[in-house]
Amino acid sequence: MTRVGVSVVDITPPPGGAMSGFAARQAPAEGAHDALTVRALVVEDTALVAVDVIGIDAALSARVRARSPLPAQNITLAATHTHGGPVSMPGRLAGRADAEFLRRLETGILRAIEEAAQARQPARLYGGCGAEPGFASNRRHAGGPVDRGVPVLRFDRMDGTVLAYFVSYACHPVVLGADNLHWTADYPHFLRARLEAASPGAIAIFATGCAGDVNTGHSAAASLSRARQSDRTYDRARIIGEGVAQAALAADLAPLTGASGAGEGFDSLRFAPREVGDRADLARRWRAASQAPGDIHAIWAEWAEQRMGRKIDPMPARCTALHWAGARILGLPGEIFARTALDLRQSLGGTGPLHIIAYADDNPGYIPPREEFDAGGYEVEEAHRFYGMGASIAPGVAEALSQAAQRAAETAAIATAEGCSIKTSNNKESSHDIQG
Repeated sequence: MTRVGVSVVDITPPPGGAMSGFAARQAPAEGAHDALTVRALVVEDTALVAVDVIGIDAALSARVRARSPLPAQNITLAATHTHGGPVSMPGRLAGRADAEFLRRLETGILRAIEEAAQARQPARLYGGCGAEPGFASNRRHAGGPVDRGVPVLRFDRMDGTVLAYFVSYACHPVVLGADNLHWTADYPHFLRARLEAASPGAIAIFATGCAGDVNTGHSAAASLSRARQSDRTYDRARIIGEGVAQAALAADLAPLTGASGAGEGFDSLRFAPREVGDRADLARRWRAASQAPGDIHAIWAEWAEQRMGRKIDPMPARCTALHWAGARILGLPGEIFARTALDLRQSLGGTGPLHIIAYADDNPGYIPPREEFDAGGYEVEEAHRFYGMGASIAPGVAEALSQAAQRAAETAAIATAEGCSIKTSNNKESSHDIQG
């Protein structure tokens, strides 16, 4: 048996706050469609925390983990990446962060971890992978890579009732578009509700997989419009969420036994400017193209005036691994592409359940694999301006993070075998040579 605890904390802000995720959306939230939550799953002395925000920055992750009752290196803190939440990362994604919400976010995460840790009880674990429900598609390349399937873990109380589900799916939570003005977790809300309805008394935790280039079928450019789109509705989000949940419920699950542990791997995020031309000229050109204050061209112009051309130091990047009785959960920061997840699966091998989740412990923007840079596009050439980064992520960073995730998995395996949790020996300034 394994000791497992779970908790949910509501962090929904009041109406009137700035929403994060779409440059085209300038109006504040009018209310809430569904609750935004922090959901913590504690297994022995490790924890996975999923938060209904677009991203969590490294500073918040470090503060929370340092104050947690669990060892800091044993916690993975992941954003679901909903585009229906408030501004959660100061200085990123153009919106102004509300100080009161940031306090609510931090205290809510801490409370969820503490409550889940206090609620630990003996549980049995089951794991498997549900069939791909067919909603996810590569938005950059027709028929391009997708990390398919619905990995699922179920935690049962000793009386046989379900305590918790953990499900991941690699698809952007952007069913709702820029016309939505209500707080929402997007399709993960409906997914969790369906699982919890199937097992009264259970709590469902969802984490988004490597979906940087994967969504439900529209291009990135489609999100630059305020126009209502017929396929981006709450009804569609319900169909998708419930469909993913049904795939999880139909999965063939096997009992999991063994110890639990955690590991970390570190590397650096490096940046490489892609803009060509004079900063002032670019700013003037984008100002001229702007049709409304705060639209995408206005954001680019402000970026050129304030950030373009400034030296950008490498940023430390943390990858994590949790090993739970034979199941593995890898966490990587940022908007990781499907190809990186598929390559990781091939490298790691093994037979147990494997969740590879993104948006974990930081979200500095898109991190494309090396072969995607020649294709260009929004994620490679433009999104860093919206994210408030001084330049695009450099080629080779995705591959370096993949190696860091593998190191985290290796240290987690050692920790599990030794009955403890350890850090990787690599420091935060990696010796890997990432060529820009």
